[in-house]
Order: sequence, then C-alpha cells, then structure tokens
Amino acid sequence: MPTASDKLRQTILESEPRLRAIADLSASANPRGGEDWSPKQELGHLIDSATNNRVRFVRASLDGQFEGQSYDGRGWVDLGGYADMPWLELVELWQRMNLALAAAVRRIPESRLAAPCRIADNPAVTLEFLIEDYVGHLRHHIDHILAAA
Repeated sequence: MPTASDKLRQTILESEPRLRAIADLSASANPRGGEDWSPKQELGHLIDSATNNRVRFVRASLDGQFEGQSYDGRGWVDLGGYADMPWLELVELWQRMNLALAAAVRRIPESRLAAPCRIADNPAVTLEFLIEDYVGHLRHHIDHILAAA
C-alpha cells in the first residue's frame, strides 16, 4: 500500500509536466472572474500550503503534537505576488517544495503518525490524517488548475 509520501511524490511527478505545458498567458487568466484565483494564484496557494504544512508536520513529528493557528490563504496569495510571477518559476518552486516535503514526510517515524494536531479551533486530528488531508487538498487544486487550462 502506498504511503502518504509515495502518494505526494507520485502526484508531483505526474502533475509537473502537465503544469509545465500550460502557457504563461493561460496561467494568468481568470476565466471565472470575481474572487476566483487564476492558475498562477492557485498554484501559489499550494506553495503557501506546503510552507505552512511543513511546519505542522515537522513540529508534530519532533514535539509529539502540534497546536497552531490557521492561515489567511487569500492574504498569503496576495502578498506572495504569484499573479505577477512567471508560470514556469511557480511550477518549479511548487515542485521543489513538495518534493522536499515528501522527503520529510517519508522520514517521520511511524510512532509519530498518531501525534495529535490541532489547527485553530478545529478538533484535534492525527498527524497521519493531516498529511493525508494535505495530499487530497493538493490533488484537488491541481485537478482544478489542469481542468481550467
């Protein structure tokens, strides 16, 4: 049975060439308008998610638990300036950050996967659940980006 690290790595390796095939102009477009993100901004959101979840995963693994705040996804995307960055640079950053995250996840001792993690006012979940949820979140957004392009 594939581990969460395997699933994350597989998602990255399968998605990366498809993301690279998207033209910069297409990645900049927001066909739905309004509050929706362009593919650049949505991929930037995944970069921010990798950043925040790396801290959660490592702290839970090292400390035996994690308790912390959520983060303002829109604020992070706006401050990140992803809409103004070249698409291929964003794809490269997303890929490298997530491959590094997959490597860290692979090194988490199995005994720490049960570590309780509480984000904001949400009920505590295990570190294993948090990792699996991250992989599902990443896949959801990648599918959305690829469908829009």
